[in-house]
Amino acid sequence: MPLKSSKLSWLLLVTLLVFLLSACGKNGEAVPPADGVAPPQTAVPEETAPPEPEVPAYTAPLTGLPLEEPLTRRPLAIMINNAPAARPQSGLIDADVVYEVLAEGGVTRLVSIFHSQADNAKIGPIRSIRPYMIDLGESYHGVLVHAGASNDAYAVLQRQHKEDLDEITNAGSFFWRDKSRKAPHNLYSNVEKLLEGAAKRGYATEDETVPSYVFYKDDEHPDSTETANNVEIKFQLDNYRVSYEYDATAGVYKRSINGEPHTDLETGDPITAANVIVMGADHQVLDDVGRLDVELSLGGEAVLFQEGKVIRAEWIRKEGDIIRFIKDNVELPMMPGQTFIHIVPNTPDFASHVKAE
Repeated sequence: MPLKSSKLSWLLLVTLLVFLLSACGKNGEAVPPADGVAPPQTAVPEETAPPEPEVPAYTAPLTGLPLEEPLTRRPLAIMINNAPAARPQSGLIDADVVYEVLAEGGVTRLVSIFHSQADNAKIGPIRSIRPYMIDLGESYHGVLVHAGASNDAYAVLQRQHKEDLDEITNAGSFFWRDKSRKAPHNLYSNVEKLLEGAAKRGYATEDETVPSYVFYKDDEHPDSTETANNVEIKFQLDNYRVSYEYDATAGVYKRSINGEPHTDLETGDPITAANVIVMGADHQVLDDVGRLDVELSLGGEAVLFQEGKVIRAEWIRKEGDIIRFIKDNVELPMMPGQTFIHIVPNTPDFASHVKAE
């Protein structure tokens, strides 16, 4: 009996081993069940690279913002009134670049470069021009748009045969007066009418060689450890005190004058800028009226405010080019969007005209 029991135990062991081996395939792989249906497999997700940002086919040369088609239109350099009676103005929110510069008596004027926007939007009030404003407007290849001029400016316009649209002397039908405001703070036009006027006078209305700025890419930002969310700029008079507050959510600076938000008359929207720049230039008083000469070729101090950062720099100007801003001999990029540039006197010193905190 013991011998038979051991044989029986050995046979049971062999049978168990055969059964276990039949349940496995080669190399230990599981064999499908008898009905031929494989058990469900758990999918392992593949790692995918994040999509690269879409590069726009075209961008505006002065704002860096995307365009659906190439921009070939010639810019307009429009002199916009900034007297208290002219505020709030119309159309400033559509300008690509705005220079705020002294006229005379402490009053500032806005040399506004319209290029990529505002076909039919109302723009103004429009006022007179000065020689250095001619220089600024022409640096962008702009048709000069104004109503009157200083004697020196008229001399430049006439002797050098500048391409301008003057409501007083040569293009009155392309402007209109708004009866809801008192003259001289009530003169307006729009891009469409002004380009029509330029064509009628035989000026080119297309230009594919407009100077352009360098812009930050999507993953680039201003390189500065100095920060400031509030900027105050003083020219001469207290009632032309300009300030900006940085809105981090929108990524722009909101403009105020004398502590009150500066808005667009037509829409009520705040006037904002992606780049706020202050630059110092030599100012010379020419006559008893206070007319000025502003030196715009020698270069000087500048400070840029971008994304809440402060970038201390210099401005330079090459013949035939726009004013550019550099640090360590390299041009500083602009943030895509609108740019406001403020030209303040170098006296008593540059720093006395700008405060940031």
